[in-house]
Amino acid sequence: MVDVMMEERRWRVLDLEALANIAADATLGHFGLLAAEFEISLLACNDARIAVLNEDFRGKPQPTNVLSWPSIERGAARAGDTPALPRLGRDSELGDIAIAYDTCAAEAEAGEKPLADHTTHLIVHAVLHLLGYDHQREPDATLMEACEIAILCKLGIPDPY
Repeated sequence: MVDVMMEERRWRVLDLEALANIAADATLGHFGLLAAEFEISLLACNDARIAVLNEDFRGKPQPTNVLSWPSIERGAARAGDTPALPRLGRDSELGDIAIAYDTCAAEAEAGEKPLADHTTHLIVHAVLHLLGYDHQREPDATLMEACEIAILCKLGIPDPY
């Protein structure tokens, strides 16, 4: 289940809570997990807020579309390997996500994509990060992208790449 904290009112153009839960459910379901058994927090903010978070946590003083903070490191040790799935109980809190309206809306417009589709993609992307997927190494990026495409396809959203 995704707990949404609405800091930026412009997100209200979407039913962000429903959209986030659909994205999380599809992502966790892709791996045979039930979203209702896991917890994710989502901060719906603006570019100014996410720029501060990006600087504080990544040393990059500029806005970005989405950030994620897994509750524990779940990444695979070897490039291209599938991360271990979280277990119920001690792993049920997956982590936190922040998503910035300004950047998401600008990217959606530039890519001529519906804002809801682009936002769904970014939430799927962030949930995959919470599950240990990453895109720093090429084999990991290939695996993560394939997961994103498959999950989005099940949601009726075209390949964003």
